[in-house]
Amino acid sequence: MADERKLRRVAGIAAVTALFERAPETVTRLMLSEEMKQAANPFCLELTKARKQFRLASQAELTRIAGTPMHGGIVALAEPRPVRPFDLGEAQRWARTQAPLLMLDGVSNPHNLGAIARTAAFFGIERIVLSDHPQQAMPSDASARVAEGGLEIIEVYRAHRFADVLLRLKPHYRIVASALERGFPVDQVKLDDRPLAILVGNEETGLGKATLDAAETIVTIPGSGAVQSLNVASATAILIHTLIRRR
Repeated sequence: MADERKLRRVAGIAAVTALFERAPETVTRLMLSEEMKQAANPFCLELTKARKQFRLASQAELTRIAGTPMHGGIVALAEPRPVRPFDLGEAQRWARTQAPLLMLDGVSNPHNLGAIARTAAFFGIERIVLSDHPQQAMPSDASARVAEGGLEIIEVYRAHRFADVLLRLKPHYRIVASALERGFPVDQVKLDDRPLAILVGNEETGLGKATLDAAETIVTIPGSGAVQSLNVASATAILIHTLIRRR
């Protein structure tokens, strides 16, 4: 039996549904409230065929298992989903299909990571590349809960020597970085035939100099000036929508 300490806690009906659609074989156990019996019936049938456990649980127990009261009445325990090492040769093949990339360098809040993954999945981005920034959040129970199934759909990669990776990607991707200053208004940037790699940084400090210098284009989201900036997840949603629609 798998060590439960190493299992993922996938909570909420949207995330659990995405998990069963994408990787049902990784689910080891399912707990649900009385109210979720009908919605969870297809999952229970699948677990029965696989001779795996599911059972009813109280709200208090679901909160304990999920580690949060925001569990939506259903929690699945599943094997960890690996974060794959980024491979330049593989990325070149992605570029030939015009598939966009979303690249995060230092997004430290797991809730922001989850919200970004949800946005990326909504707009059809299939891959997120995380940097080796010491503050970079990695996929977790908290980020998966906020992602509402997005982290079950998207492949997540980790790139080391991030600025160097960006330089090597340039022949294949148009690397567009977001910054508060120095940038063109995002809705005025001229794009070319290369697929987009959209790059965003840390919530407080943004992108570092080496990362910005490695980008090809720097963009800014114009605002009223009433507040300094947007939350990184909100900003990423605007960038993705604006750039992919124009592309």
